[in-house]
Amino acid sequence: MKSRINRRGRISVLDKIVDVKKREVAEKKRSRPIKLSDVEESHGVRDFESSLTRPGVSIIAEIKRKSPSAGQINTSSDPISIALKYEESGADAISILTDESFFGGRDEFVSMVREKSSLPILRKEFIIDEYQILESRLIYADGILLIARILTQGQLKSFIAIAHSLGLSSLVEIHSKEDLDAALSADAKIIGINNRDLDTLKIDLGHSIRMKELIPEDRIVVSESGIRSSDDIKLLRSAGFDAVLVGEVLMSSKNMAKKLRSFKKICLQ
Repeated sequence: MKSRINRRGRISVLDKIVDVKKREVAEKKRSRPIKLSDVEESHGVRDFESSLTRPGVSIIAEIKRKSPSAGQINTSSDPISIALKYEESGADAISILTDESFFGGRDEFVSMVREKSSLPILRKEFIIDEYQILESRLIYADGILLIARILTQGQLKSFIAIAHSLGLSSLVEIHSKEDLDAALSADAKIIGINNRDLDTLKIDLGHSIRMKELIPEDRIVVSESGIRSSDDIKLLRSAGFDAVLVGEVLMSSKNMAKKLRSFKKICLQ
């Protein structure tokens, strides 16, 4: 991945995250090596992909404590209690940020939630190395996020194949036409359109809708980021999205269960 300069002449937040991630992964590989045999002897996985193809629009409810764009959101939150509220309120799957430096997550949040919740879990991480895919399987994730922009075409295709061989679903995140071309060339089955421009951090649901029109009908399409209101859900439902990923608005809500139930009601209309 080449570092990109944003419109203010600065290195983008995404590039900074990837630089830190490279160092973190190198240290993990040195201190906690993982063999394929470790994974092959592991547990079974839940069907994340099927959770996105139910009647109506599926909701992936996200556990996110903080972010570079929003700052502190809910840093004292207990991931287990949040996951159970999500499940009780109609979520179809759960997304968990495991990056600690920028998002306040932890790897162990995945296994903690998996033990108490029956929903499939997406590990939302900045995956740049095969090691992290094996790690995702070991910490009880059912699906992984792959960001097209930070991977080469070869890596994206290889990582999808590796994940599939381990029973994991891959949600390939895109923002641009270039990203979409890479995702389609890698035969991505689940494509997530990020409504947030990763250079400027601005949100534009209209861009997401325009990008969706370019995606073949046989793919599962998810709208991600910046979904804050019932009107946003209605707009994305009418545009034909299969699922939405909602996090910040739930995590910052005084009554996340009520908020999620209101979204789910619209998704099922």
